Amino acid sequence: MVQKSDGMNYAPKGKPNAVVKPGEFVFAAVALDHGHIYGMTNGLLEAGATLKWVYDRDPAKAAAYAAKYPQAKIAASEEEVLQDPEVRLIAGAAVPSERCALGLRAMDAGKDYFTDKAPFTTLEQLESAKQKVKETGRKYMVYFSERLHVEAAIYAGQLIEQGAIGKVVQVIGFGPHRLSAPSRPEWFFKKANYCGILGDIGSHQIEQFLFYAGCKDAKVLHSKVANYNNPEYPELEDFGDATLLGDNGATQYFRVDWLTPDGLGTWGDGRTTILGTDGYIELRKYIDVARDKSGDHVYLVNHTGEHHFEVSGQVGFPFFGELILDCINRTEKAMTQEHAFKAAELCLKAQEQAIVIQ
Repeated sequence: MVQKSDGMNYAPKGKPNAVVKPGEFVFAAVALDHGHIYGMTNGLLEAGATLKWVYDRDPAKAAAYAAKYPQAKIAASEEEVLQDPEVRLIAGAAVPSERCALGLRAMDAGKDYFTDKAPFTTLEQLESAKQKVKETGRKYMVYFSERLHVEAAIYAGQLIEQGAIGKVVQVIGFGPHRLSAPSRPEWFFKKANYCGILGDIGSHQIEQFLFYAGCKDAKVLHSKVANYNNPEYPELEDFGDATLLGDNGATQYFRVDWLTPDGLGTWGDGRTTILGTDGYIELRKYIDVARDKSGDHVYLVNHTGEHHFEVSGQVGFPFFGELILDCINRTEKAMTQEHAFKAAELCLKAQEQAIVIQ
């Protein structure tokens, strides 16, 4: 049973679908500051990757991880992991402000890097990663879990590819999250560590827009942030929204917040509406409020009629296998480097230019 009360520990499990044999693709987990590392690990293991090492500065975190994945040896240092020639990929969920530095070290050691979102907290970090990718030829991939680890979101991409709603002209995204403040670490409330709400959970929304609308680039037209309900955490932003215009004329509006009420049966009522020239899709990702506690509901309306698909357990999570094969074959099927960096750049720009509502 996947933990559903708060997003920090949401770690989906899918059906095993190995693309490599045991030992053929070895990875390590380094920096366990966010619970998303468990979802990242599950996805890689289900795709056939072999987990060899775990390292965290906090021995208790490393021990908890090794208890869940006993095949992982606890390393004495990060260096021990980076120097192991068998390790092909470093998976990390460091404090957001530290994610880039870990990635640079991983790439310098000849490893590909797979980080939790958001991958950067400053545009300077992004530039340094771009440079390092150019220099080393390594990958800097990002776990945009709200698309890559949600079957409804994957199915929506397949419907769009099949032409079910024509050309996508607008994507509207809602990414509400439950704050669960007492369970959050101290860094979570420091803006220098997490960048701001648009740079953090806003990254999911912008990545989905670029993907569904087929944009290579976009402009942030307007963005704003606020702290409406958490004065005891003055550096927290509990609300943010933005409007974007894609290079192909598609538009986006999205809202993210930390205002999910306790009465909701999951950590956030994540929804996406995708409007096309011939129809529209609505995703109710984690719950169908007051109707169905399960998630992965896809609603499609087009010229053939009204359709409802419940896709939990039906679609799988192809990203992880594609990522492994991309690392082996030096291809870009799972996600292009350009796409990952563009999503990162736009969320940082949305954050940078946001109007602060007092």
